[in-house]
Amino acid sequence: MKPKLLLRATTGLLLCGFAAFSQSFNNFPVTTQKPPLHGKHWMGITGKPLAATAGTIIFSKGGNAVDASCAMLAATCTMWDVLSWGGETQALIYNPKTKKVIALNAMGVAPTGATADFFKNKGMKYPPEYGPLAATTPGTPGGLMTMLAEYGTMSLKEVLAPAMQMAEGYPIEAQTANSIERGKDQIKKWPYPTKVFLPHLGQKREAPDAGEIFVQKDLRATLQKLVDTEQLALKNGKNRKEAIYAAYDRFYKGDIAKEIARGCQEQGGLITEQDMANWKVKIEEPLMTNYKGIEVYKMQQWTQGPVMLQALNMLENLDLKGMGYNSSRYVHALYQVMNLVFADRDFYYGDPAFAPEEPMKGLLSKEYAKERLKQVNWERNDAKALPGDPYPFEGKKNPFTEQIRNWGNFQASLNRNANGLDEKFMEEFTAGTTSVEAADEEGWVVSITPSGGWVPACIAGNTGVGLSQRMQSFVLDARENPFNVVEPGKRPRVTLTPSLAMKDGKPFLSFAKQAGDEQDQLLLQFFLNVVEFGMTVQEATEAPSFKTLQMYASFGEHEKDPGGLILNQSMPDWTRKELSRMGYKLSYQPRTSGPINAIYFDWQHGSFWGGSSNHGEDYGFGW
Repeated sequence: MKPKLLLRATTGLLLCGFAAFSQSFNNFPVTTQKPPLHGKHWMGITGKPLAATAGTIIFSKGGNAVDASCAMLAATCTMWDVLSWGGETQALIYNPKTKKVIALNAMGVAPTGATADFFKNKGMKYPPEYGPLAATTPGTPGGLMTMLAEYGTMSLKEVLAPAMQMAEGYPIEAQTANSIERGKDQIKKWPYPTKVFLPHLGQKREAPDAGEIFVQKDLRATLQKLVDTEQLALKNGKNRKEAIYAAYDRFYKGDIAKEIARGCQEQGGLITEQDMANWKVKIEEPLMTNYKGIEVYKMQQWTQGPVMLQALNMLENLDLKGMGYNSSRYVHALYQVMNLVFADRDFYYGDPAFAPEEPMKGLLSKEYAKERLKQVNWERNDAKALPGDPYPFEGKKNPFTEQIRNWGNFQASLNRNANGLDEKFMEEFTAGTTSVEAADEEGWVVSITPSGGWVPACIAGNTGVGLSQRMQSFVLDARENPFNVVEPGKRPRVTLTPSLAMKDGKPFLSFAKQAGDEQDQLLLQFFLNVVEFGMTVQEATEAPSFKTLQMYASFGEHEKDPGGLILNQSMPDWTRKELSRMGYKLSYQPRTSGPINAIYFDWQHGSFWGGSSNHGEDYGFGW
C-alpha cells in the first residue's frame, strides 16, 4: 500500500463516503487488515479458528445454523476461549419458519446460601472474582442442548463430535496457554483445575506450551456420558428431541450433577444437587427498538443489552452523520448518551423474575429518550450523571427518588479506587468471553455471547467442567441497585449481549463481541458505522472506536474512571486537544474495535458478508 493510501486508511477518512447499507468493498483500495468473508449457503464465525472449523464440519454434513452454532459453542468451551462448559449462554435466534426473533436465556443462578449477608459476613463488598464462591449454576450445557433440541436438526452425538475430539487432545494456542501460566498461582488453590491445567507441575513453566497437545480426560468422559444417554434414548424409541433432553436431565439431575455439586462444595462452593435440578433454560421474548426503520433486538434486562436500545432511542434525534465520523462532537455525543444509559443500567437492571419490577417500558420509551437527551451537557463531560426517572413514562411514581438523589454519594462511600488504565482495573472492566455468529440459506440466524468459567477457573470435581465466575456481577446493597441484590435462584445482571437487527422483515445484521462492559458501547459504534456511515461489515468491525470508562464495571471491585476515555492511536491531535478541553482523561490503544464478529445479509445479491475484527483470534468461514 502506498504511504498516501495508508495515511488515509488509518485516519478513517475513506470509511465515510459510501451509501448506507451498500457493501462495496471492492470499489476502493483494500483498507482492512482482514478480508471480508463471503458465503451463499452458510456462514459461521467465532472466537478461535479451530472452533470455527467445528462449525464448518457440521455445515458440511448438512446441519443448519443452529447445529453449527452448537458445535462452535462446544468447541470454544473445550478450548477455554475465555469460557468453559460450566459458564452461561445467551442467544438470539431468528426462526425463518415463524419469522420471529426469540431469546434463549441459559444464565445460571445464585445457589442455595448465596445471600448478601453471607458475603458481607466474610468481609466482602461483592461476591468474589474467582473460585467456587463466584459460581452460578452451569448454564451452557442446558442452553446448548435446548437450542439443539428445539431448533436444530442433528443429534447431540454429531454436534459434540468435534469438541470431544478436541477434549482427547488438541494443540493449545499461545493465548490460552500463556493465560494459564499467568493464572497458575490462583489455579493451585484448588485441586481439580491443578490436575487439568498444569501438566508440568513443579517445573519453571507449569502450564502447557503453545502447540502442546492439551488433553482433558474428565471433560471427554462427561461429554461421552451425554452422548451415551442420548443414544440409549434413541435406541429405546425416543425421538431426536426427547433423546437430547434425556442427556439434559443426566447433566442436571443425574450423576454429572451430583459430581458437580460434590466437587464444588469440596472446594468451598455452595452449589447443591437441588440447585442443579431446579435450574431451567428460559425461552423469552427479546426487547426491541426501531432505529430509522431497522428493528434492533436485545436480550432482556438481566443483561446489559437494553442500554444499546436506550442509546439508539436517544441518538436517532441527532444528526450523527453531520457531526462527522469520530469527530470530537461525535465522540462527545455518544459518550454522554452512554453516560446516561449506563447510569440507568447500573441502577435499574436485574432479573425480571424477582421483585421489584424493572421499569423497562419507561426506560425504552421514545419519550423518555427525548427527556433524557435534554440532560446532556454539550460542552463538557458530566462525571456525576445519575440514573433517570422512567416511571412517569409508564404512568407510575418512582419509589426510588430519594435513593437516586443519594446514589452518587453512596457509590463514593464504597471507597473504590479507580485507577484509570491500571492493569487490574482494565482486566476487570474487559473480562472476556467469546461470540458465535451463524446463518444459513434456509434463513436461520444465530447470535450468541457465551461466557463464564474463564482461566483461572475452578473445575467442578472430576467432571472437567469449569465453573462460572458470574456471581461477582451481583451487588450486596440495595442502595447500589435494588434490582440486582444477590439471592438464591436469581440471575445476576450480566454484560453478555448478543445482537440481531431486522430490516423490511428480513435479517439485516447479526453481531456480537466479547469483553465485559465494553460490549454494548462498541456494538453501538459498529452498528452506527454500518447504518450511518455506510461501512462494509468488515470495515465496521475494524474501524477505530472509543471506549468510556465512566460506568461502573460489572466485575471485581465495580470501579469506574470518571472522564476516562480510550481513543484509537489514529485519532488526530486536534481532536485529542478538543476532547481534553471538554474534560476527558485520554488514553490510547492501537486497536479499539473489538473483537467484534458480525454477519451482514446482502439481499440484493443473495449472499452473506462476514466481518471479524483485527482485534483477536476470532475467525470464520463461509460457503
